[in-house]
Amino acid sequence: MDCIFCKIANGEIPAATLYEDDDFRVIMDMGPAAKGHSLILPKQHYANIYELPEELAVKAFSLAKKMATAMTKALNTDGFNIVQNNGAAAGQTVFHFHMHLIPRYENDGAGFGWNPGSLTDADREEVLKKVAAVLAE
Repeated sequence: MDCIFCKIANGEIPAATLYEDDDFRVIMDMGPAAKGHSLILPKQHYANIYELPEELAVKAFSLAKKMATAMTKALNTDGFNIVQNNGAAAGQTVFHFHMHLIPRYENDGAGFGWNPGSLTDADREEVLKKVAAVLAE
């Protein structure tokens, strides 16, 4: 497999590493949205959250909390985004599961968001019914 994030996570390609354990490496992003923008990378390859084993998903989110807390204190941030994209339509560009840790500062210009729509009765009922059916499987 020729996955750049596998190579970075496993130390084959140098990176500014903030944290490392047996399962994950946290590195500074080379194209940061804001000062301190970092990535949580599992050392094993999983394309997205759907492939990530449950125990690693739990550990990834626990690590995100730990890192966000440390980075907020160290960098004196005004807020924090934790972002995880799955699939090209959702903005994923590297198909190795990763989480973005983005420290936020007042007026940093990083931008993040969407234009809110409205929840129609038909959409609400359709989603409630379909998700309930899948969860019941």
